[in-house]
Amino acid sequence: MNIQSLPKLGRRPVFIANFGGSGRASPESEVAMISKGAEIASTSNKKGIRYNFPTAGEVVEGGSSADGYCYRVIFAAGRLERSFEMVKAFLEEQGYGELPLPRDAEELRQFRLPPKLRHQLSLFGDNGYVHNPVKILFPVPAGRQGALILELYDEGHQNHLLRFHRMK
Repeated sequence: MNIQSLPKLGRRPVFIANFGGSGRASPESEVAMISKGAEIASTSNKKGIRYNFPTAGEVVEGGSSADGYCYRVIFAAGRLERSFEMVKAFLEEQGYGELPLPRDAEELRQFRLPPKLRHQLSLFGDNGYVHNPVKILFPVPAGRQGALILELYDEGHQNHLLRFHRMK
């Protein structure tokens, strides 16, 4: 079938799908295709901490993972805006680019605990932005000006959600 014989919408050809029963693959071939896709995905060489989480005690990209489950690195660029931009760029490089993050440093500040209640509330939650598997925290007590602590958690770890939310 050539392009001239195809129906057109404006100047573009329109391709019509055929959902007839004759072209359907057998269940065995579908299972084979799925398992082949899983092999390809597991052997693909993806770069970044999300896909190659550091082992216990390993130092990677200026941060470290003490237990092989939580990777921790500190960004301190003098101003919160610059530190947050560095965090966002780092997350993009390490495979966490599609996660929802605060729009800018001003929105990130809204996740900071109020100073008068910081001591009491810190018992119940983190001082900063938390979205599985990422935590962007403000240091307590305030350390270097504009510093942010980035914690990344291994999503493939057993009981990941319980450990991330401190339930186990």
